Amino acid sequence: MKKIQKVIVPNRGEIAVRIARACREMGVTSALAFSESDDVRFVQRFFDEVVSLGSGDARETYLNIPHVIDAARRCGADALHPGYGFLSERPELAAACRDAGIVFVGPSAESIAAMGSKAEARRLMQRLGVPVVPGYDGEDQSIETLTAEAHRIGFPVLVKASAGGGGKGMKIVRAVEELRTNVESAQREALKAFGDARLLLERYIEEPRHVEFQVFGDSHGNVVQLFERDCSIQRRHQKVVEESPAPRYGEDLRRRMAKAAVAAARGVSYVNAGTVEFILTPQNEFYFLEMNTRLQVEHPVTELVLGVDLVRAQIEVAGGKPLPWTQESLVQRGHAIEVRIYAEDPDNRFLPQSGAIALYQQPAGPGVRVDAGVSEGSDIGVKFDPMLSKLICYAADRAACIDRLDRALRDYVILGTKTNVSWLRRVISHPAFRDGQVSTRFLADHEADLQPPVVDVVPSIAAALASSPRKTAPRAAAGNASAGVPSVWETIGAWGR
Repeated sequence: MKKIQKVIVPNRGEIAVRIARACREMGVTSALAFSESDDVRFVQRFFDEVVSLGSGDARETYLNIPHVIDAARRCGADALHPGYGFLSERPELAAACRDAGIVFVGPSAESIAAMGSKAEARRLMQRLGVPVVPGYDGEDQSIETLTAEAHRIGFPVLVKASAGGGGKGMKIVRAVEELRTNVESAQREALKAFGDARLLLERYIEEPRHVEFQVFGDSHGNVVQLFERDCSIQRRHQKVVEESPAPRYGEDLRRRMAKAAVAAARGVSYVNAGTVEFILTPQNEFYFLEMNTRLQVEHPVTELVLGVDLVRAQIEVAGGKPLPWTQESLVQRGHAIEVRIYAEDPDNRFLPQSGAIALYQQPAGPGVRVDAGVSEGSDIGVKFDPMLSKLICYAADRAACIDRLDRALRDYVILGTKTNVSWLRRVISHPAFRDGQVSTRFLADHEADLQPPVVDVVPSIAAALASSPRKTAPRAAAGNASAGVPSVWETIGAWGR
């Protein structure tokens, strides 16, 4: 067992802040490893030290393993928490930490590698008896073999990059005539994003749900599951709304999926936090999708319904301690929903936005949590992910949680760059969402309903607001700012009240 003294975090935004807060509560020194091309003025407030990874984009800084290890050595860190994204699921980083005598706050390099290839993970799950989507994961990647396998599986088929995720290298093919073009496109995307052009094919399931289980293992042989999260509402295969417990979800199904999740974790001798993701058919058949060998963006919803601190547990388990909970002690209570706040234009193909935040007022109140990586004055650039924060609400039941989340989104004011706040209100206020009728097709099926009722004019007054005295932005404007407003006149008038 090792008492960790200093944790370096080669990451950015809200997850870096989240880790730093846990370190401070534990009496552990924290060091932020950052890109000089990134605006980390808000994030660095929460850290005891900062150490540069150099200037440049993510490839030159956050994704550069030698630079990261060098930064850890320079600041004397004895542990490294990768957060999520960037290098968090790279076995090379876990191995480099081990070689440098640095504790990696995450699973072993071997566990990461075992789940890093979707094809290998599928084969492993089949050996463990965990259901997998019918498909092809063989080494022969010729178009002739892929065509034959697509016919065997039956159209539509899903073409996926074997080495990655996030929707990159993923194509839906509904007819054989479309296969070659989509395969070639997917191979190019996969090679560019992951350095690996290998593909796999799976039966495409219409209107599925995306349900994942949080799992956690320690070095003493203990593995627990911390229940499910429904992450079905996605745009371009990326999650935007997550909740726990999953709506319209029976106890028998929960038990069977939980058992499969634990079997998957045990199958790779998993230590630390991870997530086993499943696809759920309308007939309640479930199939293994992938395992994320890291902390998830949506981990706060699990923390709120179970009353646990997953990041603190990650650091303790990395130091050799046993899990702080038993399976029997983990009980879901209430309901939690998370939405991701992005600097993007939902009404223009979700294009990322940039600019300086002229006004930032985040919501508060009972059951409201905001994990933010920005503040007023932060510069939102184009080199890094445009996620600004996460808003997570908790209440006694799902209906009350939606009401609270809707209120919190009304109270959320971000001016200076366009965001998805108003759009998120339209999503969670939709009758189908309130009724729990969610699937990965939710946004496509309800696209017309989610269009703005009026032009969102709030960003257009941001420049004028930024040059006005701070007192001209009273709370009376908050509802207008985040909800979409009837007219320019009413919006401008709100600032004078």
